[in-house]
Amino acid sequence: MDPDYSDDLSPPDESMDDLLNAFEHGLTGEHMHTRWMRLALEEARMAAAEDEVPVGAIVVAAGRVIASAHNQREQLADPTAHAEMIALTQAAAALGSWRLEGCTLYVTLEPCPMCAGAILQARVPVVVWGAADPKAGAVESLYRLFEDPRLNHRVDHTGRVLADECGQILSTFFRGKRK
Repeated sequence: MDPDYSDDLSPPDESMDDLLNAFEHGLTGEHMHTRWMRLALEEARMAAAEDEVPVGAIVVAAGRVIASAHNQREQLADPTAHAEMIALTQAAAALGSWRLEGCTLYVTLEPCPMCAGAILQARVPVVVWGAADPKAGAVESLYRLFEDPRLNHRVDHTGRVLADECGQILSTFFRGKRK
């Protein structure tokens, strides 16, 4: 997490802050997503080093990382300890609100139904994900929860950002487990 982020600030308009941050760093569109996804990949590498399924997530608000996490299901003996769930909890604590409006979540793997539900409940407006998850993906692969008209919230999403790198870390991890 970024210690310079002040808890007493209201979450600003995400699109404007990301735009200003992008111009400040010479980044636009896909390049901005790539920058943040690389930080989520660092979290995934930490998970792999801890013998956890290598999924990482960060939450960005006002052009700063306010939460960063990786899977910890084995360590915590907690089936809900997915990277996204931990990052959402950290972001809510950093902002002092469960409503994560004005935030963007970056995660290395397409969110599962549990995480997609939590993202919707937290009112996260934007999610950027890496590798598709054909066995549990709830954004595009199996379900489309972020676009379900029966729900009262929607999430804009961009998928397959650094998909090869995000998928490779998972493939390498599971290949090692099968040996």
